[in-house]
Amino acid sequence: MTRVAITGGFGFLGWHLACRLRAKHGIEPLRVGRDDYADPARLARSLADVDVVLHVAGVNRAHTDAEVEQGNVSLARTLVGALPADRPVDLVYANSVQAELDNAYGRGKAGAADLLADAVHARGGRFQDLLLPNIFGEHGRPHHNSFVATFVHEVACGGTPSVTNDREIPLLHAQEAAALLIAAMGDDGRTVVSGEPHSISEVAELLERTHRLYATRGEVPPLTSSFELNLFNTYRAATFPQLWPMGSQVHADQRGRLFETVRSHGGTGMAYASTTLPGQKRGEHYHLHKMERFVVVAGDAEIEVRRLLHDEVVTFRLSGDRPEFVDMPTLWVHNIRNVGDTELVTVFWSDQLLGPNDPDQYPELVAGEDLP
Repeated sequence: MTRVAITGGFGFLGWHLACRLRAKHGIEPLRVGRDDYADPARLARSLADVDVVLHVAGVNRAHTDAEVEQGNVSLARTLVGALPADRPVDLVYANSVQAELDNAYGRGKAGAADLLADAVHARGGRFQDLLLPNIFGEHGRPHHNSFVATFVHEVACGGTPSVTNDREIPLLHAQEAAALLIAAMGDDGRTVVSGEPHSISEVAELLERTHRLYATRGEVPPLTSSFELNLFNTYRAATFPQLWPMGSQVHADQRGRLFETVRSHGGTGMAYASTTLPGQKRGEHYHLHKMERFVVVAGDAEIEVRRLLHDEVVTFRLSGDRPEFVDMPTLWVHNIRNVGDTELVTVFWSDQLLGPNDPDQYPELVAGEDLP
């Protein structure tokens, strides 16, 4: 199996990249972080046996322009010094489309590309320079990764994004960027990636509409394009777990109780139910894109959710006595267990039909152990 290392492996794009390698390719990459970079000898030992390096680490914020420019060059220089000198190693560089512009960030990214290309080729390896547009996605840092991350944070906290200098910006979801980086392994050359153009005001309006529908009534907004779904999942990540569980409005009379589980404004989807015997558990998987809602209608349940490649487990207790639901965030492993003495009845809804060829469902235990 190909041995892959990711620099910046604990950052925003590095995490998405590691998640996709695990889900789609069964590869557990070596994730290189700040501690490794702080000790060049340690970094060299870490990279001694790898076949491919996905260089995602970068500097896009600093006190001065000079620090931004030299920061990216310095990262590349440290990486070059740590690469094995006696054998070829392929390298894919997560460059930026700004490398073609004359600004501090662009000059730094371009300079880093030149250093990396020369070093990799001198060792007989292949170097792919992938120029990426603005990237957004789940768990981006506000005021750091992108304006989308900042807007998502503000809206999730009940605020209103401020739009200045409105213009179209090419956007690419982090999982799409990860797919391109993985596909580029073994290539040699330079590729400029075009994002999907969306205006700043459009993103703000979509997020505000999403918040009005979703945070107040639990309604799923229109998901008529992959961009809308990816933006929705990015927003949902910012509201998890503090928004949950959310209650359903119950209408009761002599016949019993009536309550909605899902109201959707667009897209395809499916709702379904299950019964689970006391002590039994369902789930133990995660999704890259699929939205999934768990609604407990009878019995007592415990839902466990763990962010992929992290250790902390978030636990919810739900009861059919007070109809509640939890939406599973993308890239979080989840399960549901019957913790009561009676049969557990759960209704599920997903935004997409279960397709046997690409179910977007990857097995893993919340507890972090290997599946049998």
